[in-house]
Amino acid sequence: MTAWDAMELRRIGAATELRISSRRPDGTLRPAVTIWHAAVGDALYIRSAHGPENGWFRRALRSGTGRVTAGGVSKDVTFEPADEAVAPAVDAALHAKYDRYGPGPVGAITGTDAASTTLLVMPA
Repeated sequence: MTAWDAMELRRIGAATELRISSRRPDGTLRPAVTIWHAAVGDALYIRSAHGPENGWFRRALRSGTGRVTAGGVSKDVTFEPADEAVAPAVDAALHAKYDRYGPGPVGAITGTDAASTTLLVMPA
C-alpha cells in the first residue's frame, strides 16, 4: 500500500466533496459520483450514505480500484474495507466537517449502521 503525499491528503481532506469512480473489469473508469469523505490521520475514508447496497459502494468494493478527485487532486486509488477500530474517529471527522448541513445528511454517514460501509482509500 502506498502512503498519501501529505499535501495531497490535506487538499483532498479540506474539500467539501469528493468525486469517486471505480474501475470496470476492462480497466476503464465508471462515471464519477459525488460523495462526502474524511481524512483521519494519514488516510482517507469514505462511506455509503445509503448502506451497502448503494451502487457506487458495491462497485468500488468489487473492483477495489478507481480514482478520486477533490481539492484539485486527481489520484488513482485502491478501496478496501476499513478496520472497525477507526469508526469512531471517522464519525468524529465527518461530524466536524459536515454537521453544518444538519442531522439528516450527516446522520446518513455516521453511526453504527454507516460504519459498516467505511472504506479505506489509498493511492494506487
